[in-house]
Amino acid sequence: MSEFRVAVVGGGIGGIAAALSLLQMGVEVTVYEQAHELREIGAGVQISPNASRILHGLGLGDALAQFGVRPLAWHQRRWDDARTLLRTPLAGAMEQAFGFPHYQIHRADLLRLLLEHLPPRAMMPGRQLVGLHNANDFVELEFANGERATASLVVGADGIHSRVRSLLFDTGETRFAGCVCYRGLVPAAAVAHLDIPVEAQIWMGPGKHFVHYYVRGGQLFNFVAVIDRYEWIPESWTEKGDKHDALAAFAGWHPQIRQILNAVEDTFVWGLFDRAPMQRWSAGRVTLLGDACHAMLPFMAQGAAQAIEDGAALAACLRHAGADIASALNHYERLRLQRTAKVQQLAAANKIRFHLDDGTVQLARDAEMAQNTTDFSLRNVAWLYGHDAGRIDVESVA
Repeated sequence: MSEFRVAVVGGGIGGIAAALSLLQMGVEVTVYEQAHELREIGAGVQISPNASRILHGLGLGDALAQFGVRPLAWHQRRWDDARTLLRTPLAGAMEQAFGFPHYQIHRADLLRLLLEHLPPRAMMPGRQLVGLHNANDFVELEFANGERATASLVVGADGIHSRVRSLLFDTGETRFAGCVCYRGLVPAAAVAHLDIPVEAQIWMGPGKHFVHYYVRGGQLFNFVAVIDRYEWIPESWTEKGDKHDALAAFAGWHPQIRQILNAVEDTFVWGLFDRAPMQRWSAGRVTLLGDACHAMLPFMAQGAAQAIEDGAALAACLRHAGADIASALNHYERLRLQRTAKVQQLAAANKIRFHLDDGTVQLARDAEMAQNTTDFSLRNVAWLYGHDAGRIDVESVA
């Protein structure tokens, strides 16, 4: 496939990971990013074994071990008295069950590690896509600066407001999830007196939940506070928040939550949005991946992981189908549509599950968790964490 050229539109985590998976095939890849300088938000991201398997295969294993954190457990707690509802071991258990670790890492660190593996000539910043023109054997891309480029295949990895998607399909508006998210990072030393273990912890309570974990090799402490709200207009990830608003929202919660919030200097707040699952992702020689086609809520910690899976699956389908683009994209959709839709649906359901008012339904949820029979237990997530997106079962795409 030496004459095969792929254009990836979008230089985020999903787009760069896809470019690296495609480069492993020996094809020419160029990433077009509208920003003049690549930057990621100051927030953590969880990389479960289904994604770390792929990143290890791309050569990032040592760097992930250095800059990421391997949590000891996924610890779910009650909002007021810190009672453990379910504690699922992760470090060691993940490797034993699924072959690869679970990492927590700063998003900017992950993007930087990916970019370090991308040839500099493959990155083209400052290119805002304004047009796509499908031809029989190529696609022409048109950019706002007047430049044009051609490719054998275009991959839209340009996020929930994807320009590529809008040029292909009428997919409607984003859906507000009815909640907003405060996020913040503090030096680990600022919360050291709280003796918080190296775990991914989620505190669940009426109308809200609170997640925290370490990133950057344990140097930073990341938190995410999600609060029910009925309306929200901005979708920016860089909207400044007021920690006093978050403190007021978590009045009456366990003192540790309030101590974490008091430790932060700057917070950011954004509304949570997703999109309905799409019926198809491809048209001609153009396809989509990540939030561009399956934007999901963060309540399965799978947004980045599923985008990374997409790139590996697309590369595997192209390797299997050779120059037959239509066949490759058909296989890609058959492998990915149902799986990503399931994760989207589970993430939306978790928002309800995490925010239950105290009462009969909450007691039933807690009892189920105590029996370790929920979707949160490791034995029930093998379909998710044990998946190898880069491996093509010939029968599944026949």
